[in-house]
Amino acid sequence: MSDPVLSIGVAGLGRAFTLMLPTFAADPRVELVAAADPLAQARAQFGRDFGAPAYDSVQALCADPRVQVVYVATPHQFHAEHVLLAAAHGKHVLVEKPMAISLAQCSAMMDATTAAGVYMVVGHSHSFNAPIQRTRWLIDSGRYGRVKMITAMNFTDFLYRPRRPEELDTAAGGGVIHSQATHQIDILRLLAGGLVRSVVAHTGAWDPGRPTEGAYQALLEFEDGVFASATYSGYGHFDSDVLLGNIGEMGQPKNPQEYGGARKRLATTADAAEETRLKAARNYGGDRYTGASSKAAGPAHQHFGHIVVSCEKADLRPMATGIDIYTDERHTFESLAAPTIPRSEVIDELYGAVIEGQAPLHSGAWARATTEVCLAILESSRSRGARLMRLQVAVPGR
Repeated sequence: MSDPVLSIGVAGLGRAFTLMLPTFAADPRVELVAAADPLAQARAQFGRDFGAPAYDSVQALCADPRVQVVYVATPHQFHAEHVLLAAAHGKHVLVEKPMAISLAQCSAMMDATTAAGVYMVVGHSHSFNAPIQRTRWLIDSGRYGRVKMITAMNFTDFLYRPRRPEELDTAAGGGVIHSQATHQIDILRLLAGGLVRSVVAHTGAWDPGRPTEGAYQALLEFEDGVFASATYSGYGHFDSDVLLGNIGEMGQPKNPQEYGGARKRLATTADAAEETRLKAARNYGGDRYTGASSKAAGPAHQHFGHIVVSCEKADLRPMATGIDIYTDERHTFESLAAPTIPRSEVIDELYGAVIEGQAPLHSGAWARATTEVCLAILESSRSRGARLMRLQVAVPGR
């Protein structure tokens, strides 16, 4: 008798979906059985690729009896609405990060899925990545003593990739706090145990043509005294992937000769409407869609920049191919096998919850705690003061 397969319906066939598509296409534990998107060309592409129905509304998708799990990959501001809709139809949920753009929305999502008796897994965030998970295992082994400090830093061209207007509007979930800090804070919380006590932060919005936060620095204090710094810039100058051997965020080798490409491409667009059309053309089903995102895993694991975990007896540095370990006596490198299916860790957690009844790590409570920290970064920057947390949860089992 064959193992059960998760029947997934996709709500939103945009950028997030194209990044998860290699996982869905390669993992035998899942099957895409339906989709929903407002763009006709995306729906047509899905029908050609999967021979499955594609609806023009999330309501119709959730009503499809073949759908067991709804993957909510719609724009950030619609996550709460669409999770509540899926729960009302008795569907389990895999919802993209950020979970939502307010704590009230997060709580409503948790209440709805609990009342419906369905599981909710929040991701992908880069805390799923195998090198981060392995670093957490090394910490739990106790061989390097307790974590004392963590340093995280990532410099990218995020703000200069093609964007729709709402992606440059903080109130609608735009900017680097909702889209990028979610990754970094999730990683820091996982490695430090989860329980952030306070946040002090500054944000930068330095380009009037991109009117949202493009950078931040935050200092997190944890309940047990661990402290962590988080630095991010999406302004497209220094590329911190050079610190990871020129391996990009998706685990692919990068060509240094392509430096500045995002800014150069954006400079050729005349206005916001043309930029929106350019993004749509490159997305799933668009005129410039190449299908490159649906290829197999890269030679290395995905990552979210430079991270050093300072323990009592060693510094641990998760890389795209393994873990650098710096002890008192020596520097060693623990290699990790190359991924065969990208982001398979997401399906591990989803499958474990829905099929095997295992409580997921990236639950609603976990993701709400990450959202609380991200919102505190914005609030601390505005108030120029520390923000105390009240909704944090520990890493399960610690």
